[in-house]
Amino acid sequence: MSKLVPATPNKIDRLINYLEENNTVNPMEGWKHLGIYRLAARVHELRNKGMNILTTRVKVLNQFGEECTVAQYELVSSDEK
Repeated sequence: MSKLVPATPNKIDRLINYLEENNTVNPMEGWKHLGIYRLAARVHELRNKGMNILTTRVKVLNQFGEECTVAQYELVSSDEK
């Protein structure tokens, strides 16, 4: 199994800022708005740093109008724990 390659600080910073401003992000948004292709790996890094991020499955439309199920990551505030 391959090792997780840490993201550059810029990617992590962009993801943290995006979650703080929007509360949720999915892989399509991560790629489009943040330039993060492997969003799950970056979320894993944030969880390892102690951030509380909830994963749910949501349906979205792809570029062809087809319904797809993707992970949606939500930043959980310390009040919601």
